[in-house]
Amino acid sequence: MANVVALPSHVQTPAIEPTRATAVSIPWYAWTAVVAATAVIVGLYWDISWHQTIGRDTFWTPAHLCIQFCAVLAGFSCAYLILSTTFGHDQSAKDMSVRIWGFYGPLGAFVASWGGVAMITSAPFDNWWHNAYGLDVEILSPPHVLLAIGITAISWGNILLVLGLMNRADAALRRRLQWILLYLAGTIVVLDMILKLEYSSRVLMHSAVFYKVVCIALPFGMVALAKASRHRWGMTIMAAVYSLFNLIMLWILPLFPAQPKLGPVYQHITHMDPLYFPVLLIAPAFVLDLLWPRMEGWNKWLQAAVAGLLFLVVLVAVQWPFADFLMSPGSRNWFFGTHYVGYFQTADDPEVRNVFDAFEATRAEFWTTMTWALVSAIVSVRIGMAWGNWLRQVKR
Repeated sequence: MANVVALPSHVQTPAIEPTRATAVSIPWYAWTAVVAATAVIVGLYWDISWHQTIGRDTFWTPAHLCIQFCAVLAGFSCAYLILSTTFGHDQSAKDMSVRIWGFYGPLGAFVASWGGVAMITSAPFDNWWHNAYGLDVEILSPPHVLLAIGITAISWGNILLVLGLMNRADAALRRRLQWILLYLAGTIVVLDMILKLEYSSRVLMHSAVFYKVVCIALPFGMVALAKASRHRWGMTIMAAVYSLFNLIMLWILPLFPAQPKLGPVYQHITHMDPLYFPVLLIAPAFVLDLLWPRMEGWNKWLQAAVAGLLFLVVLVAVQWPFADFLMSPGSRNWFFGTHYVGYFQTADDPEVRNVFDAFEATRAEFWTTMTWALVSAIVSVRIGMAWGNWLRQVKR
């Protein structure tokens, strides 16, 4: 099987073709990828909840340590994998590797190790940022952007690691790796939605900006990884991982007592404040999985146009009326959690008042933004199709 990974000129690959993996056991570094991916989504969710409940605290909070554990585990395990492949005596391991700057290892290991360096570098930068500018109310501060780049590199590096194994494995091992891949893909959906948290509040669910933000990049990742996984219900499983993770965190965090340490305090907080009830992504994911086989023979752009339109229409059809419920007294309980608010939210905040925030000033602006949501969905799906086909060919 030919190696089809496109690499720069300074990256060389061995002349020997990779052999097909016949082992039935999952390699240790696939499990470290699962642990690292879990640690980062738990840590990020926990950290945002910490800011909403307690405020800016010492760097050495459990949430920060959980995030950085991902960086250390992924970075060091991938560095070990690269060094052991480079200086070891297993020629078959080198044959199934790429060569970068004289080192041998899986392509995903190089990507993930670079991500670990970026994440660890962001830690002192973030600490300095908070000391210099105080509590940041924006998720996308400069150190957080560096952190996001590192997390993205680790996440996709993990994907490449598992895909390299899966694409050259026999049937028995491939099925087991397929489930690991889909779990990792689900954590990428979680990360995508955490990044968009400021625009995914229930108060914006009757505004076009909510749907535009969701349609940017998310369909790309879901389509690409579903195609790469070759699972009939890939997108549905990814959306289920996202939904289940958010529900577990929504239900568990309020069990722990906590109170604000920074002022001004506008809300009486006695326990950890979780994030929002998950967006109903499972509905458009299920519809796309259900109908995609019927579109396989179509023109690629036609497939993307229909899939992008379906994604947006189904999302609006389920999320818009569900948003009405999330504003009702029936949702203010432990299951849906709409009564949880941050300590810094004032009495006139739309979330506190349980009213929608009209983000677009006019109807024309609403439909213009919704049009961009559709364009974003179509383009994201089309790029995801191309990326997914490339991922199917990764063997090293």
